[in-house]
Amino acid sequence: MDMIKSLFIAASGLKAQNGRMRIIAENIANADSTGKTPEEEPYRRKVPTFQSHFERELGAELVKLGKVSQDMSPFIESYQPGHPAANEQGYVREPNVSTLIETADMREAQRSYEANLNVIEASRRMLQRTIDILRA
Repeated sequence: MDMIKSLFIAASGLKAQNGRMRIIAENIANADSTGKTPEEEPYRRKVPTFQSHFERELGAELVKLGKVSQDMSPFIESYQPGHPAANEQGYVREPNVSTLIETADMREAQRSYEANLNVIEASRRMLQRTIDILRA
C-alpha cells in the first residue's frame, strides 16, 4: 500500500506544479501588457499558493494548487509620452512582472515536476520487478 501512496502523493505534486507552471507562463506572456488608457491598470502578476490536504481513504497528505492571489507590489513606470496609456506626465504603468523572477520560478517548478515524475517512474519500475519476481 505504501507504493500506492507514493504514487498518489507524487501525482498530486505533478498536478500542483503543472498549475504553477501555467500561472508562471501567463505572467511571462503578459509581462508587456499595459492598459489601453491612462486610467486602466496593466496586468498584475499572479502568485500561486499550495495547500495540503489529508486524503482519508489513502491515509496520506496530498498537495494541491491553492488560491491564486495577485501581487500587490507597485507597477513599474516608464517614460513613453507617445503611448496611448501615458498619463499627463508621459509615464506608462507597466506590469509588476519580472521575467527574470518568473524564469527562476519556472525552473524551480520544472525541477519539482521532474522530481515527482522520477518518483512515479521509480515506483513503476519497482512494481514491475515485483510482478516479474512473482511470475518466476
